[in-house]
Parts: sequence; C-alpha cells; structure tokens
Amino acid sequence: MRTPSQAPSRPASRSGLSPRFLIAGALSLAIGFALSGAAKAGPTLDAIKARGSIKVGVGTQPGFFAPDSNGRWQGFFVDFGRALSIAVFNDPDKVQFVSSSPQQRLPALQSGEFDILLSGVTQTFTRATKLGFHFGPVVFYDGQGLLVPKKLGVSKGKDLNGATVCVQTGTTGELNITDFFRQNKIAFKPVVIEETAENQKAFSSGRCDVLTQDASDLAITRTQLPKPDDYVLLPERISKEPLAPAIRYGDDQWLEIVNWAIYATIQAEELGITQANIDSFLTSGDPTVRRFLGVDPSLGEAAKLDPKFAYTIVKTVGNYGEIFERNVGPATKVGLDRGFNKLWTQGGLLYAPPFR
Repeated sequence: MRTPSQAPSRPASRSGLSPRFLIAGALSLAIGFALSGAAKAGPTLDAIKARGSIKVGVGTQPGFFAPDSNGRWQGFFVDFGRALSIAVFNDPDKVQFVSSSPQQRLPALQSGEFDILLSGVTQTFTRATKLGFHFGPVVFYDGQGLLVPKKLGVSKGKDLNGATVCVQTGTTGELNITDFFRQNKIAFKPVVIEETAENQKAFSSGRCDVLTQDASDLAITRTQLPKPDDYVLLPERISKEPLAPAIRYGDDQWLEIVNWAIYATIQAEELGITQANIDSFLTSGDPTVRRFLGVDPSLGEAAKLDPKFAYTIVKTVGNYGEIFERNVGPATKVGLDRGFNKLWTQGGLLYAPPFR
C-alpha cells in the first residue's frame, strides 16, 4: 500500500499550475456564477411580481379544482395555488385560476398563459426533457384505472378482451391503455375524445364498455353518473401517475418557491402542526420547529421570503393531511383513501426535505 509520500506525482499543466488548482478554480468560478444567478429573479417571478398575482392553470374536477356557487375556486390543487400566493405575496388571494383542457394546458404553459400548472399533470421523462418543463414535488400519487358497468360481468382488466374503451386525448392515458392491452395480449377498440365531459357522456350512454382515466378522476366520475352503484372501479392500476406542478424551464428561483411552499404543508404534518394548534408551537424550543415557523427568521431571510411564510401557509390552508381530507378524503363525495399519499412514516411516499 502506498503512503501519501509514495504516491506518484501529478504532472503540471502547460500553464504551470497543477490540475488540482485549476479544478478548484473552475469550481469556485462556477459556484460564483450560480450564486450570482440565484440572486436574480427569473422571468416568471418577475412577471408575477409586476402583475401582482400568480396565474395558475387548473382543470375542472370537483374536489380537485372547481368554482363554488359564488365563483370562488375550491379544491385540493387550488389550496396549493393559494399556498404559493402566500409564499410570494403573503396573501392567499393574489392568484388567478384559469381552466384549461388536457390538450391545451402544456402548450398554454409553454406560451406563457400560465405561470404554473396545477391541473393534475403527470411528471414524465418526455415532458421534463423533450418538452422542456420543470416539475415540483409530487403532490398526489395516482394511477390509471378502469371503470366499467357491473353488467359487463368482469372483475379484472384482463377480462376486457375486445372491449371498447373511452380515452381522452392529450393525456398519458392513451399510451398507457395501449401498453396495457398489448402486454396482456388482448384486443380493444379505442374511442378517443377530447373533452372530459364528452368522454364521460359517451361512457354513460353505452358508447364504450370502459372509461379509463386517473383513478382519482374515475372515483369522482362514478359519483356523477345517473346510477353510480351500477359501475365498479376495477382493482388494477395500469400506470404510475405522479401528479406534480409544472413550470417552464429557466426559472430556478420560481421552482424553489414552488418546491418549498409545497414541502411546508408536508413538513407541518410530519411535525404534528395543524391549522388549529399552530400557534401553540410558536413557543417551542425545538430548533427545527423554530426555523420552520420563522421564529428563527434565518431561513426566510436567506431565501428572500417572509420568514413566517410556512406559518402563514399552514395557518391559512392547513397541512397536507388537512388539505387532502377536506377536499378529497373519505368524508367527502370524492371519498378517496390516502394510500400512497400518506407520510413516509405511515407507509406512504410523502417526505419533506429538512428546513435547515
């Protein structure tokens, strides 16, 4: 074994400086550029601040995003939009929600019609690389499901040989359903429809045997059919559908605000902090809690955010669990169990990086 004194010497570069010195200098220069860039807001954040509000692209699905009888948007993804408004403006209502179809939402984001998409967009390799979108944290772990009439007499997807399937264009569902039938060596006939309402209408009228969408969407759709008990959601989930906020490339500071506003709701649940009890934590001696709630203001100041942004988010919209239960949980019409959307400590996939 060589000792340090026996290690072979490294040749100097043509400049007379060692490669180690040159590498260190290059790293220092790169870090300097990165820090100077991080101090500047990206084009989206500049536009948001100049406009005085955030434009959020959403869909129209009760429980996830829909206007109430007074025209005020409500829902799971809507609450995260308000959390972002708090992070940027310290106000939950400086946000505009704009409905967009699955076919138009990504082109509209790319063209600048929205600052962010919170419309149940699936994070995929192609969307992140070829199409040029950044994705924030997964806020809802879903999977594509199969809704069928009970009278069809099937109990699993493999029984659907020769079925007619209603599927919506502009979604990952088209490719997923094709892959599912091919992998199981069974045939199907697709009925491809653009609009969500028309897709559901075609299914309820008997134009197709199967309706396929994200399972969360199908749970809602079933409640809207004339006789919900006449339909069953088959047990298979034929895909992974990690639903995450999407923004355009090149806005790193905006992406980090999106990331940490969402992580704040998850971190709060991990710490046992709720809308109701959050004020009792303000006197905590736990350094983690003090940093998180802005009692120790160092984190917010470093990020150029209100030091109490996480406190205000949780005080206003609640922690992740509260947002889920209020909008789509078992006690709502949607009636979803949390499943993978539980905290990692409870067998789920949700996990917030350290606030430190």
